[in-house]
Amino acid sequence: MLGSFGSSSSQSHHHHDDEPTDDDQRRRFTVTTTTLTTTATVSPAIQIRQLLISCAELISRSDFSAAKKLLTILSTNSSPFGDSTERLVHQFTRALSLRLNRYLSSTNHFLTPVTNIVETAPTDLSSSPSSALLQSSYLSLNQVTPFIRFTQLTANQAILEAINDNQQAIHIVDFDINHGVQWPPLMQALADRYPAPTLRITGTGNDLDTLRRTGDRLAKFAHSLGLRFQFHPLYITNNRDHDEDPSIISSILLLPDETLAVNCVFYLHRLLKDREKLRVFLHRVKSMNPKIVTVAEREANHNHPLFLPRFVEALDYYTAVFDSLEATLPPSSRERMTVEQVWFGREILDIVATEGEKRKERHERFRSWEQMLSSCGFSNVALSPFALSQAKLLLRLHYPSEGYHLRVLSNSFFLGWQNQPLFSISSWH
Repeated sequence: MLGSFGSSSSQSHHHHDDEPTDDDQRRRFTVTTTTLTTTATVSPAIQIRQLLISCAELISRSDFSAAKKLLTILSTNSSPFGDSTERLVHQFTRALSLRLNRYLSSTNHFLTPVTNIVETAPTDLSSSPSSALLQSSYLSLNQVTPFIRFTQLTANQAILEAINDNQQAIHIVDFDINHGVQWPPLMQALADRYPAPTLRITGTGNDLDTLRRTGDRLAKFAHSLGLRFQFHPLYITNNRDHDEDPSIISSILLLPDETLAVNCVFYLHRLLKDREKLRVFLHRVKSMNPKIVTVAEREANHNHPLFLPRFVEALDYYTAVFDSLEATLPPSSRERMTVEQVWFGREILDIVATEGEKRKERHERFRSWEQMLSSCGFSNVALSPFALSQAKLLLRLHYPSEGYHLRVLSNSFFLGWQNQPLFSISSWH
């Protein structure tokens, strides 16, 4: 396993603007390629990690010839079907190869593109993987890891506690509702109240068919509970960057007698491409006067403007993710393979191989979100002891591994693997 390695490769994190000389290139490549055989006191996993960072540094220095040779070495030490280290190296080598190929094609470089490791990597990340495959991997992710369940369970509890029994009309706005798997447990809890309130959910998404099917499923489930329910789909087109357009809030129907809750689970980071638009979005959410706003994000800084720090951060983060999957799922798990290659593989490709406005996975840590939300007029609402015990029970019953840890900081919950925080969930008013 790669695990956490501290700062053993910190010398590789700095960005160099000067072009290396030919002697520099030869010397660097000689040192790099002999790491696996000459460093007897360092574990193979740490050596591989150092090679990945060295390769990223070579690409950032435009030392394409040495980078291509190193990618060949890395590809022989990786496999999508090996242990967690080999699988992780495969995904990062694939992403680095795609990044290198884009440089080569844009500069008409004399080197031929890398082909063996990127045969399955799309040249246009916006068109791949297919929507159906992505939806399937999302459902697998929800099934085999605690990440989505933990955030959704905690968000639901925060909403239920914010809305008391006297409030008889509830409206939830869910930004990027996807399959709506978060809401049946909350609907069950509301149906158990007497008298049961009415529930209206506005769900946004960029797949109209998925939105319709989600609404139909939730409506049928509400009917089986005897819960008065309405679903309003809010379709966001893919081709005009409406995902980052704060004006979508003006399309949301608000009724004066309803108590409003806003759910932003793994959504806000998409708006970080333009911080001013994000601020406008948050101010408009605030103007809707919600009773509660729930926010869940990855606990990582994958939005660094410089490639090398972003690469190292992503390497450490996804090392912990892949280690957790290795420890909790059997080697033959098809679901694990789908989650790694499709869901997390797509994220790694975006973070490593994409630059500029096309990059979507712009995760930032909780402290950044805390500052942003506070500056837009929101106050943190402490998650309850009952929500904490509920989250602990989820981990103990469904994901009984000692590797997962749950921590409370700044009235918010953090789920991690070993010493690496992975996800945060918080509520705001």
